[in-house]
Amino acid sequence: MSNRKLLVVSAVNLRKGGTLAILQDCLRALSAMAAEGGFRIVALVHRRSLCYYPGIEYIEIPWSVCSWIHRLWCEYVTMHRISRRLGDIDLWLSLHDTTPRVQAKCQAVYCHNSYPFFRWHWRHLWQNYRIVCFALFTRWFYRINLHRNAFVIVQQSWFRDAFAQMFHLDKNKIVVFPPKDSPPAQDSPPALPVREGAVTFKDCKANTFSEHSFKNCKADTFSGHSAPSLIGRAGGESVDSATFTFLYPAYPDVHKNFECLCEAARQLEEEVGQGRFQVMLTTAPDFNRYSRWLHRRWGNVASIRFCGFLSKEHLNQQYNQTHCLVFPSQVETWGLPISEFAQTGRPMLLADLPYAHESAAGSSCTAFFNPDSPKALMEQMRALLHNDTSFLQSIPVHTPLQPVAGSWREIILRGISE
Repeated sequence: MSNRKLLVVSAVNLRKGGTLAILQDCLRALSAMAAEGGFRIVALVHRRSLCYYPGIEYIEIPWSVCSWIHRLWCEYVTMHRISRRLGDIDLWLSLHDTTPRVQAKCQAVYCHNSYPFFRWHWRHLWQNYRIVCFALFTRWFYRINLHRNAFVIVQQSWFRDAFAQMFHLDKNKIVVFPPKDSPPAQDSPPALPVREGAVTFKDCKANTFSEHSFKNCKADTFSGHSAPSLIGRAGGESVDSATFTFLYPAYPDVHKNFECLCEAARQLEEEVGQGRFQVMLTTAPDFNRYSRWLHRRWGNVASIRFCGFLSKEHLNQQYNQTHCLVFPSQVETWGLPISEFAQTGRPMLLADLPYAHESAAGSSCTAFFNPDSPKALMEQMRALLHNDTSFLQSIPVHTPLQPVAGSWREIILRGISE
């Protein structure tokens, strides 16, 4: 028992979407390693029901998402106390950007928050001030304890280059770990054995906050809104295949730059008339302040459809009914819909930004546009309506420079060998 390597994964803030899928993928791999023997795995999570895999001990810290103060206390006080209680930790892997203050032989951090590179505008303060705060302050939270890590994990080469420049890191200590095709995040809790291998924050006695202080705290306060339903308002409606369909699948956050596509659609409809095309937006018109602003300004454009949030199944169906993907987002760590839609071989119009070029690597019918120019996007959309595909191009396959990892096992073995 004493010869086992002790690995700790902290991911208390990963609860939904792509980040939850990352956590599940990581713990799935660690569960397999635990079954082989030689490893003891401890995971600090929001709720173990979101990411349960056998052979892993869980410590639940649900209150850490209640506010930034709670999150910072958890990172720099609670986790330090937990690390002291666990003792002799071989690797502490943080999956949510920040580097906690812990006692461990080796630390590593997975950085997937691209907000420090978001070029925000003053109107974004009114539409969603939290995003602006993330853009302003995330780099400072990144910086705390960052150099204590033996290595940093990122998803793309452009992110490594930008990260190294911003924080003066050696690129040889930044590992590129491109996301692989994996099962989508499980939104419904799996069946769990009763209290097997799990302790709560209260059991750890690792914090001075009382459990009852957070009993009324809503789990989604940290993100500023309640989690959306995965049932699309128009998710089950079929799309008329005779109408050229553009799709932008994205969450209604201000950095997603929906306004570029909406204005391009308005200009195109003004030129070619109604009924020639439709633009599908996977957001509801009344979901948040930003989506309400979009609907007020472009809700009268007949070619734009606010089709609501789509489940993974409905999104895949929509891919099959879509002629062209449009992705104008101003910043991403990895544009997952780009990678998914590229497999169809149909046209993609993407923001001319580093993340999009790297996400589209290997695609066959792609063009890029200035994300600040609706007119440039409109001209590309108009060309496709007229069956002009001469501007589309094949994007070469991108091979990132070393160091590169291809699996979580590689990441873990790299950590315990440091």
